Amino acid sequence: MKLGDLIQSGDFKGEKHVPVIEAPAKVKAGEPFKVIVSVGKEIPHPNKPEHFISWIQLFYKPFDGKFVIELAKFDYTAHAASMDPAAPGPAMTEPCSCATLKLAKSGTLIVQSYCNIHGLWESSAEIEVE
Repeated sequence: MKLGDLIQSGDFKGEKHVPVIEAPAKVKAGEPFKVIVSVGKEIPHPNKPEHFISWIQLFYKPFDGKFVIELAKFDYTAHAASMDPAAPGPAMTEPCSCATLKLAKSGTLIVQSYCNIHGLWESSAEIEVE
């Protein structure tokens, strides 16, 4: 079995676990641009001690390249945990982050996320570099 066989995907508009990439479709070579990655854009994902998104990871694969490049990893460690099960804790982290990138070649952005109950999820978006 391979890890890739266990990664789930879908349409983020109908499935709350699918990670979302918000990025321009076209960018200029070497110029910085922002990418937002999140889980729960259309359908909110629970963020509770018992059900949460643990991390989101962003990769890039140039169209003419063989390997993916890890761009960023965001860990979400506060899930309203509390010593009192009847009352939520004082802090929680929402699964949404931003990275500023510079690309030299067109390729594919790939985002993966991990839900502590429902496992690994993935989506991707092509990006054109002029």
